[in-house]
Amino acid sequence: MIRRESKNRLKKPFRISSLIIISIILQLNIGCESKKETTYKFKDPKLSINERVTDLIGHMTLSEKVSQMRYDAPAIERLGVPAYNWWNECLHGVARAGEATVFPQAIGMGATWNAPLLFEVGTVISDEARAKHHRFIKEDKRGIYQGLTFWTPNINIFRDPRWGRGQETYGEDPYLTGRMGVNFIKGLQGDDSKYLKVVATAKHFAVHSGPEKSRHEDNYHTSDKDLKETYLPAFEAAIKEANVQSVMCAYNRYRDEACCGSNLLLNDILRKEWGFDGYVVSDCWAINDFWEPNKHELVETPAEASALAVSRGTDLNCGDVYDPNLGDAVLKGLVDEDKVDRALSRLMEARFKLGMFDPEEMVSWSKIPYDVVCSDAHYKLSEKTARESMVLLKNEGKLLPLKKDLKSIAVIGPNANAKQVLLGNYHGTPFNNITPLKAITEKLPNTTVHYAKGSHIAKGWPLLQPIPSSVLRNGENVGLKGEYFDNETWEGEPKLTRSDSIVDFIWVSKKPIEINTSDSFSVRWTGKIVPEESGSYRIGLRASSAGKLYVDDSLRVDFEDDHEPKMKYLDMRLEAGKSYDIKIKYYNYHTDPQAQLLWSKLDEDLLSPALEAVKKSEVVVLCLGLSPDIEGEEMPVVLEGFDKGDRSEISLPQSQLTLLKEVQALGKPTILVLMNGSALAINWADENIPAILEAWYPGEFGGRAIADVLFGDYNPAGRLPVTFYKSVDDLPDFKSYDMTNRTYKYFKGDPLYEFGHGLSYTSFEYSKLEVPDTIKEDENIPVAVQITNTGDMKGDEVVQLYVSHDKKQYKDGPKHSLIGFKRINLEVGETKKVSFTVTPKQYAIINSAGREQKVSGAVQIYVGGKQPDENDDSDTATTKHLNKIITLN
Repeated sequence: MIRRESKNRLKKPFRISSLIIISIILQLNIGCESKKETTYKFKDPKLSINERVTDLIGHMTLSEKVSQMRYDAPAIERLGVPAYNWWNECLHGVARAGEATVFPQAIGMGATWNAPLLFEVGTVISDEARAKHHRFIKEDKRGIYQGLTFWTPNINIFRDPRWGRGQETYGEDPYLTGRMGVNFIKGLQGDDSKYLKVVATAKHFAVHSGPEKSRHEDNYHTSDKDLKETYLPAFEAAIKEANVQSVMCAYNRYRDEACCGSNLLLNDILRKEWGFDGYVVSDCWAINDFWEPNKHELVETPAEASALAVSRGTDLNCGDVYDPNLGDAVLKGLVDEDKVDRALSRLMEARFKLGMFDPEEMVSWSKIPYDVVCSDAHYKLSEKTARESMVLLKNEGKLLPLKKDLKSIAVIGPNANAKQVLLGNYHGTPFNNITPLKAITEKLPNTTVHYAKGSHIAKGWPLLQPIPSSVLRNGENVGLKGEYFDNETWEGEPKLTRSDSIVDFIWVSKKPIEINTSDSFSVRWTGKIVPEESGSYRIGLRASSAGKLYVDDSLRVDFEDDHEPKMKYLDMRLEAGKSYDIKIKYYNYHTDPQAQLLWSKLDEDLLSPALEAVKKSEVVVLCLGLSPDIEGEEMPVVLEGFDKGDRSEISLPQSQLTLLKEVQALGKPTILVLMNGSALAINWADENIPAILEAWYPGEFGGRAIADVLFGDYNPAGRLPVTFYKSVDDLPDFKSYDMTNRTYKYFKGDPLYEFGHGLSYTSFEYSKLEVPDTIKEDENIPVAVQITNTGDMKGDEVVQLYVSHDKKQYKDGPKHSLIGFKRINLEVGETKKVSFTVTPKQYAIINSAGREQKVSGAVQIYVGGKQPDENDDSDTATTKHLNKIITLN
């Protein structure tokens, strides 16, 4: 979601056009209504939701209806309708709403291949969400990130590793994505027969996975086969199986229609074909793209855009287009008011289902105590999830697990001690930030740990650290003078004045000053920087809402709110001993205040200290990869290999590759740990580094999970949810949504690491495959297999079930398709039987017309611990694949 609104735009008065004023005058019944709340039928919990919604809307004027269709809906005081902000995030933990348990990024959760675990994660997140919401209500806080309607999960298909937002998804496979998404949604929405726990939102509907920089203008086309086989199944499962209550439409066009104004997607498929009865929310300011220059330009005015979106089925606007333009559109005859009523009915139904108009004591979810937030049980689940997300890509010579009696170890790399890399994007604010360096140091108290960054994350993108107190001055004091105000404009006398040694604040559970019902406050820091060394520096300001950075009275960094912490920076030369005036003006009006003044010396030699650390050590753990600061959603970042949040190359950044080669040349046993949100072409590492662990963005306990795997306290069993390719040259054009030569199903080349790949410290053997020889065309296929742990360490195995069809008969079909998986735990020598039931829908094919077609002749079933190699039935390092051809009568 793009976030363009400034503070002033968000806070501006609710506008009423002259046409709506006329509408209000024509509805003089306002004055005739009783002000006694008890007279309103919608207040009566004994009535059906439909009756209550109809009654409530019947009391509203047109302008009031329109006001409730924007994400920041104002109160209707005369009706006793409180303000409500629909915007909330919880991709891998409640985000931007104070302290929260932070789980691994979604792509890491996808790598667990553990659907029931995702249900547990969703349950924990919704527990924390409910507890937070009811505390906010008690404090009379009803702002952004304080409600119960969450814009997650992202179940788009990660079809191309260049997409910066692929980290938010569960991977490239529709079946895996569907299973993970369904379980996560069920955990979020709860199982109460009357009240929803929270509302989940399946996004972004549909055919949406980059590029980021052109998403507001792109028009994608696919075959009917690709649409129904790849891009829609996860959404269909979310609606039909998980009963997801909300769907977010995407920015792009699909087949010439804007997704938020698509009759095909929102009416024909979503509502008519699938029977969706929830509400549709636009991606943020997506409806502006309908008319703004150099975007979709489907209509000429905001009123026409509003009419088009509502008439096609977009009920809620993340943005401010509907208000007041939708009212104007009704009065101009561009859209019927009954379509406004239809949309508003869906929205109000969700609020009633959440219990927002009933006494709190009637809503079971309101009884969740606040002390569940960041509780030990939740922390344990986050750590468990991080462990299960670890994918061992390579372990040549069984270098891993390492012994704990090492005398010395080198922990090297830009990601070895970087807190942001634990979190990915759309994250909450954790109490814990356990990096690999911290975890390894804790695990080896008797070992000398040598640490060095070794390189920047990429050329031109250094890792910034807080500017230390040793170079900050305010008068005779060390640090900067901080003046704290209980408003957003630095006005009046500060509530608090103090000297802050550094500016490195993430206020989690308590604001720096006492404020009442608002979370708004501002800070002004002033002082001087007196650097100890001359050189070229990057100075950055990271802030949660907005801020300004002045150097020598010149405004050098200025950014307004985009609803999540972000950083801007300037590059300048500083001379040792010279004094530079610094002023920061920061304000916050959300619930996760954060302000950091950071820097890095651009011409610093990082490589030499790293090589010295390696020379002094027995073993090297090299933490490389990417960062959510350079891969993500529509970013301003343009670096070599990166493009506005996406990547133009999929190899490791050159600065890290140089470090990798220099370290390897010293001949020490080296383990490469990757922390990233998307696949990397680590070809040189695969050829030259004996052990490689993929750790993703692993959450607040990620470093501990990494250390547990490295030292054998946990046996890794994660599997890749995406294909790791060898080069961007192996990929089709990024903007092509044709599935030809994409993902494991259709890729024609030789992958570096295949979808489903992942090693273990033990070995497993498959035996006694039970599958019928023949079945009727409409029958289920029962599948059973036995798995034995034949190694010397207990561990998990991910049993994967694939189907393939006769290539001569179905030439355009996939090589094979995942149709089942189960993660099981086996003690040494233990055998377990795993069973699947394959439905006709699962072994059917999608034909060129996009229709499900019965299969004739035969199908082949594969079961094992990895993706089938159809040319090799031999043993692998950990598994043996079994397969059987089944004749269909």
